[in-house]
Amino acid sequence: MKLATWNVNSLTVRLPQVLDWLAANPVDALGLQELKLTDDKFPHLELEAAGYQCVSHGQKTYNGVAILSRHPIGDVVRNLPDFPDEQARVITATLETPLGPLRLINAYFVNGQAPGTDKFAYKLRWLAALTAWVRSQLAAHPRLVLMGDFNVTPDDRDTFDPVGLAGTIHHTPEERAHFQELLGLGLHDSFRLFEQPEKSFSWWDYRMLGFQKNRGMRIDHILIGDALKPQARACHIDRTPRKNKQPSDHTPVVLHLEK
Repeated sequence: MKLATWNVNSLTVRLPQVLDWLAANPVDALGLQELKLTDDKFPHLELEAAGYQCVSHGQKTYNGVAILSRHPIGDVVRNLPDFPDEQARVITATLETPLGPLRLINAYFVNGQAPGTDKFAYKLRWLAALTAWVRSQLAAHPRLVLMGDFNVTPDDRDTFDPVGLAGTIHHTPEERAHFQELLGLGLHDSFRLFEQPEKSFSWWDYRMLGFQKNRGMRIDHILIGDALKPQARACHIDRTPRKNKQPSDHTPVVLHLEK
């Protein structure tokens, strides 16, 4: 079974790329972030024709998340129940997979703009609320996956310039402490369960030949609970879609699970 996460930076623009990628990589489930469309505009028919059931939580112009699955989807929760928020950032559902039920949380984490700003304070409040939600879900559903665009580099090897970017957004001690708090709940960074090439990134700036020079960051992650760790067989970043014409600035991360 394969699971993937991908910030598509506008599903309206990138739908053909998503369909092409799914045809070449028929994963069991895909979490999408930054849909940038309302639920009534979500392309259910096109994705169902490709073999996927879909649930979404969208908003106009910004944010938005969705779960695509080849298997039945149930018990859907949108956003964080104890954190009132106008931003569409989280969708949680149970997938009835061949390996058993899987509780999937797909999230588009707050960017935060810069330390010391109101948006950064909002990010820290949101991260605390997300951690509480994950804790409760993990207690009820040990077979849990948290995936998405975290907007956090876990440590220095996850950024192209750890010295120059130290303390800036995505690299602050506060953000990294929240990432470690998630791991402390009993989650594992699936990418780091395996040997990986140096300078493995999932996001590159559109400017200054960011992708061509590999000036990137690893901010897209798939975390798995203790119950799933023995089933993890591989995890990789697929750089291919970043080479597309008009690509997203992010590229998919793919996790392979087996019994």
